Amino acid sequence: MKPVIKQFPTFDKVSKQLLQAMPYQYVGSDINVCIQTEEFTCLCPWTGLPDFADLTIKYIPAKVVVELKSLKMYLQSYRMVGMVHESVVNSIMKDLKALLKPKKIYVELNFKIRGGITTTVSAGNAC
Repeated sequence: MKPVIKQFPTFDKVSKQLLQAMPYQYVGSDINVCIQTEEFTCLCPWTGLPDFADLTIKYIPAKVVVELKSLKMYLQSYRMVGMVHESVVNSIMKDLKALLKPKKIYVELNFKIRGGITTTVSAGNAC
């Protein structure tokens, strides 16, 4: 059964209700899932300027996997939200852990240069 996305992101808050999980058909068989995008954006909470980042999510599923279209919509909901980098990585980690209950999970955001500074923040256990 295909998941149906009935909601779209609102761009003034993080919409974790957009995330959906699908059953993992090979429970007991560990695999490494790696999801990457170069299109993550959020806003600097002080200046309102956009922050652009490469996002990497790695996890070992237990019973479910994330439905990718729902993840894309969820990530887009950060677009107009002002958050510091450390809060963003923790927010994504918390929401994915709650949804997936994975054996292991790792989230990394590599923010692009702005004002001569780059920032990489990560959370979790590398898979």
